[in-house]
Amino acid sequence: MSRPRATRAAFRRRGRGTLLTIIMLLVGSAVLRIGLEANAALAQSTEPEDPGPQTEAAAGACSDMGDFDALIAALQAREARVASREAEIEDRMQALSVADAAIERRLEELASAEESLRDTITIVETAAEDDLDRLTAVYENMKPAEAAALFETMDAAFAAGFLGRMRPEAAAGIMAGLRPETAYTMSVMLAGRNAGAPRQ
Repeated sequence: MSRPRATRAAFRRRGRGTLLTIIMLLVGSAVLRIGLEANAALAQSTEPEDPGPQTEAAAGACSDMGDFDALIAALQAREARVASREAEIEDRMQALSVADAAIERRLEELASAEESLRDTITIVETAAEDDLDRLTAVYENMKPAEAAALFETMDAAFAAGFLGRMRPEAAAGIMAGLRPETAYTMSVMLAGRNAGAPRQ
């Protein structure tokens, strides 16, 4: 039992000695390094200054700063151009938007006007058709001889139009009272008025 304790104590003493040695070496190394750096600093402070390289370094630094300023100026100019271009595009987009809205409004107005015109044409056509129906009924109710005398004075195409709208018996009575040449002309017109119509 006593031997291991003695061995442990000796080992501890030996370990402490090794640790102390390492610490001393580190401290010595640090002192040596500080001394060398201090020596170099003192040597630099005592050496005469060479204005040439320092002036060149300063000039180089100034040149670098000049290039940097030029680069910043170029970037700022480019940014200004881009901003100006974006503003122009934005203005064009707004102008196109206004033009699109105006065109849309105009198209709506044209569609409304076209609808109104279609309604007006329908009313006029209906009114004209009603007028023709009424006038045809008047001719049909006239005495055939009186109607024939009236039809003799009309343009042949106009008179043939009325004859085509009449009931066949009323048209036949009027045709019988016309001169043969007039009746023939109106018959040809009545027969040929639908000749150009599509067959299918």
